[in-house]
Amino acid sequence: MSGLALPGADRRSRIDRLALTEFRNHAALELESGGRSMALAGENGAGKTNILEALSFLSPGKGLRRAAPEEIARRGAGKGWAVFAEAQGALGPVGIGVGTEEPGADAPRRVRINGAAAKSGEDLLGHLRLLWLTPAMDGLFGGPAAERRRFFDRLVLAIDPQHGRRVGDFEKAMRARNRLLAEGHPDPAWLDAIEAQMAQTGIAIVLARAELVQVLGRVILEEARDADAFPDAVISTAGTLETLAGDMPAGDLEERYAAMLAAGRRIDAAAGRTLEGPHRCDFPVLHRKKNMPAALCSTGEQKALLIGIMLAQASLTRRVCGLAPVLLLDEIAAHLDIGRRAALFDRIEALGCQAWMTGADAALFSALGERAQHVRIGPDGRGQG
Repeated sequence: MSGLALPGADRRSRIDRLALTEFRNHAALELESGGRSMALAGENGAGKTNILEALSFLSPGKGLRRAAPEEIARRGAGKGWAVFAEAQGALGPVGIGVGTEEPGADAPRRVRINGAAAKSGEDLLGHLRLLWLTPAMDGLFGGPAAERRRFFDRLVLAIDPQHGRRVGDFEKAMRARNRLLAEGHPDPAWLDAIEAQMAQTGIAIVLARAELVQVLGRVILEEARDADAFPDAVISTAGTLETLAGDMPAGDLEERYAAMLAAGRRIDAAAGRTLEGPHRCDFPVLHRKKNMPAALCSTGEQKALLIGIMLAQASLTRRVCGLAPVLLLDEIAAHLDIGRRAALFDRIEALGCQAWMTGADAALFSALGERAQHVRIGPDGRGQG
């Protein structure tokens, strides 16, 4: 990642029309935003979160629920599912289609951009950047480190499209190494080659995360005007490689990690897994004003810290890519007081982001007024203006 802090042209991405076919509980659904943010209200079970999940498939990865493929197609449909969006993106108007031709775990997901098959899901990042928050993330700071890694890796991906591939390549190589070690008496030359690949991709991951944390920290400080509503977070990375990265050039760090892997073969074989690497990294977060670990803060403060990080990332994405991201905010207003809700809506508008937001009560979005399209999702999953 180079030139992270350089602003680009000021553009706004948005989803103008969304059409779902056989997706979760939606046999067929079509929504138009009119270029505005979307406030989706409705009873629990109406399918509001399903709409945000569908939108999250316009970005690489497994979507905001990380659902198994067979869970996505509507039950009893007997065919695959489809998400289609007409959007304004980095390259102008674009039509994006994602889906499967048949149901089941083995059905390949296909991506089409302006009618042409995409080479990979990473091609989506050339048009749209999406960020999301869900209620499942409310326990992010006190939960497993793996969840924090996944969250912050998506933040890196929003500004560095190659990050997802690096993570995937590292994990694939690590699994291959683990299998070789489990066999007993593996060929040292094979292990050397795999560990060299792990060192190259692993250190690139470490450095990309460190750069994201450093630059995001600067953005949080620069935009501290919302600190009363959304407290400033101090984010860092923690781990063996992360500690070494502060004092060692990248090339030397790769050599050091490769040597660590070679020296740890016997211990890793006994453990049945690789014990050192970027897959062990954690992201400690502090409440700056209180100098308190986020995990020890109240539930409301943790939510506010998380929203503050997301807003800072949206600002960073806009600066780096020249494109304000689309925000997917599930049940975002339910646990915010009136003041914080108003501050959130004002900040989204100031950032130039389109937000798709859900909530059980339409009154939660009253402060948005005409800035958003207000849609009620009925019990049958249909949208009503």
